[in-house]
Amino acid sequence: MPQHVPSPLRTASPRSAQYPQALPPHPRRIVFLARRDLGNPAAGGSELLVDRLAEGLTRLGHQVTLLCGGPASYRDYRVVSAGGDLGHFLRARPAFHRQVGDCDLLVEVCNGLPYLAPLWHHGPTLCLVNHVHTDLWTMRFGGPLAPAARLGRRLEHWALAGAQRGNLLVAVSPSTAHALHTIGVERDRIRVVHNGVEEPGPRAARSPEPLFVAMGRLVEYKRIDLLLRLWERVRPVTGGRLVIVGDGPERQRLTQLAGPGVEFAGHVSEAEKHRLLCAAWLLLHPSAVEGWGLVVTEAAARETPAVAFDVPGLRDSVVDGETGVLARGESSFAAAWCTLALSAHRRTLMGRAARERAARYRWNHTVRRFEAVAAEAVRGWTP
Repeated sequence: MPQHVPSPLRTASPRSAQYPQALPPHPRRIVFLARRDLGNPAAGGSELLVDRLAEGLTRLGHQVTLLCGGPASYRDYRVVSAGGDLGHFLRARPAFHRQVGDCDLLVEVCNGLPYLAPLWHHGPTLCLVNHVHTDLWTMRFGGPLAPAARLGRRLEHWALAGAQRGNLLVAVSPSTAHALHTIGVERDRIRVVHNGVEEPGPRAARSPEPLFVAMGRLVEYKRIDLLLRLWERVRPVTGGRLVIVGDGPERQRLTQLAGPGVEFAGHVSEAEKHRLLCAAWLLLHPSAVEGWGLVVTEAAARETPAVAFDVPGLRDSVVDGETGVLARGESSFAAAWCTLALSAHRRTLMGRAARERAARYRWNHTVRRFEAVAAEAVRGWTP
């Protein structure tokens, strides 16, 4: 994979022009170690977060490298591919020493499988955690694979609470911070840095007919199969269409489960995502757990309220009764879906409240907060 090193004189793109152009006196060399690049077909919210952080830090004058697995694309920061999607976990260490060499701060993005960077990187390390996968291991590896689930869960917990001991950990929400503390991470080592959202630009038209949208990677824990079952209860009451945006290993099975009125849009462009989120009457988010639920904020910025389950991450991004509804069970999810679909007034009020709250979460704030935590991690490191 060719390496791309940005010129420090590169003109800022319109998306990143919100960041100050004055460079700090001592730019730091920051390396993100992550499973995927944003250009990977399996990329999701974690990859978007890393991209926005890397791009924002680059605009602030830092020298940023992303070391990842799988396919990667050219960026305004350096991207180095360390091989296959899973095999790169074994090659990360030699790839770091061979292709990166050194840095002032290594940021390990831990999404289930750890890199155990503190065991082989003798320098400041910061761990970025979207969510702890405690219950997801069983969901992913059930039945005869249960031993693999137990092994994965123990490895993840030890990596976060043991191998990272002495380092700071960044959680993307209070729910993630709580989960980290629950498995043994001291509270004084956890910093919360929320996801941001971009200013969406001019609104597109709201659909005159009932339109409900769900967005995300089609994997087990997103529970789109549950959404399809609930749709059969809701559709006779509301009518309209349910559009599923995203792709993943579950798509074929989900397509076979889908009834009338369901459309699978697959991957869509940013322009089409914007149009759908503006047109939707509601965003539906049936996931079992999230770090934050970035699409909730993206919908909120377009005055589209969300119906979600009261689970970690989503209880942080949705204010129950104000910017959407948090359901405690399947029946309450379906009831909230029907009630909001039949009340344009309530949807409008919640949409306005959602937009006002989303305005508090912007990527420039996220980058600045992360930069401050990164500086703290470097200052606090002792050889």
